[in-house]
Amino acid sequence: MGYITTADRMLIGGELVESTSGAWEETFNPADETAIGRVPAGTREDVDRAVAAAQAAWPAWASKTPKERGETMRAFGEKIRARATEILHVEVADTGNTITPMRGDVGHAVDSLNYYAGIAHELKGETIPATPDHLHLTIREPYGVVARIVPFNHPLMFAVARTAAALAAGNAVIVKPPETSPLSAMVLAEIAREALPPGVFNIVTGTGPSVGEAIVRHPDIKRIAFIGSAATGRAIQRTAAEVSVKHVTLELGGKNPMIVFPDNDPDEIAQAAVKGMNFTWQGQSCGSTSRLMVHEDLYDAVLERVANIVASLRVGDPMRDDSDMGPINSAGQYRKVMGYIESGNEEGARLVTGGNRPEGQAFAKGYWVRPTVFADVDPHMRIWREEIFGPVLSVSKWRSIDEAIRLANGVEYGLTASIWTRDIKNALNTARRIDAGHIWINGVGPHYLGVPYGGMKNSGVGREEGIEEMLSYTETKVLNIVL
Repeated sequence: MGYITTADRMLIGGELVESTSGAWEETFNPADETAIGRVPAGTREDVDRAVAAAQAAWPAWASKTPKERGETMRAFGEKIRARATEILHVEVADTGNTITPMRGDVGHAVDSLNYYAGIAHELKGETIPATPDHLHLTIREPYGVVARIVPFNHPLMFAVARTAAALAAGNAVIVKPPETSPLSAMVLAEIAREALPPGVFNIVTGTGPSVGEAIVRHPDIKRIAFIGSAATGRAIQRTAAEVSVKHVTLELGGKNPMIVFPDNDPDEIAQAAVKGMNFTWQGQSCGSTSRLMVHEDLYDAVLERVANIVASLRVGDPMRDDSDMGPINSAGQYRKVMGYIESGNEEGARLVTGGNRPEGQAFAKGYWVRPTVFADVDPHMRIWREEIFGPVLSVSKWRSIDEAIRLANGVEYGLTASIWTRDIKNALNTARRIDAGHIWINGVGPHYLGVPYGGMKNSGVGREEGIEEMLSYTETKVLNIVL
């Protein structure tokens, strides 16, 4: 295939630069394992350079009015939108995600920039009537230098949408792109260099042990946000605590339940279950409702319909509009997914469809697996308890609502949940009892602009996507005026 983009430099202090090591890392198309681009192999010294640039830049950025920052952010978004087609093709080749749903990622990123640009005036303090004779008030100030570590499933969207709040609050940002899908960040580096003041937005590519750890350990990065696995999130907390006191927010894994009451149409439920599993992202989404829990009265009817829909999904070239599912993102992730499928078979779950590599020459290379459904899954099985982050749906039945709640809450995660019933009392009572941070009732999957998103238990700490995220990038200072 050859390299798909000529953009191959990091952004530090407003300049497109190579790594101080002079080394490069190639990135590969997961559909056929061919090399499609390269990025600098970043080092600790590169992180130091980025921090120094951000420290120099953020005071001037923070001193701008919210309106001025907002105008700059909106212009940044329009420049991203102008290169949307280029970004789309780079990301499809680099991630394996299919092209049709990926068309929305740039739009979501720009919408988030515009949203936070619009609410920047909400960075308000308070007056507190602590005493009758004095004036007690609070003001909000940015942390200064903050960092965002980006996952591989939506590289461009998360690099932009999940830094917009920090920019609106007056911080300078350092972004670490995912090591398996970093190419769109190189295009973003060119755009940010044109649109934002030097040093306000920095991108450092490299591996977790090199760049990621250097970011977490840097004493001048007080605020860190991460999206990824629970294991890595815990490692970030441990490592950060060894250096200094930091504000770390984590959006981590999910093993999310979709709870189906008997008063539903099985056809509607089957369509929703397949949508909620995010097969169009190869199941590589932390919010996927990967545990389908159906009341025993509907179980057989729903399972049959789900199996038929999943078996009909077209696995193929992610660049084609008629492909429903592409390859797994990387060799390591592919091995993980196949290991879980093997575990499901060994532990006695009933394989209904999928579970192997598609047949044909087109799938001889690459990280391909057919979308998979297991039925009669026991809550003690690994495929029920652990996040797979792949196209594997586990289906189980329940009889009483108390049993359903125990099944839903009986895992370490608590990110999302979906509840389906026509009875509003059942819906609300169940939602109150579910340990999850983001719940849909008679819906599944979408994020809504301005609505907080985040998890409970080992699914993370903190909330993103709403005003709470912007406020989390500030510190509160108290002024006591003695009158």
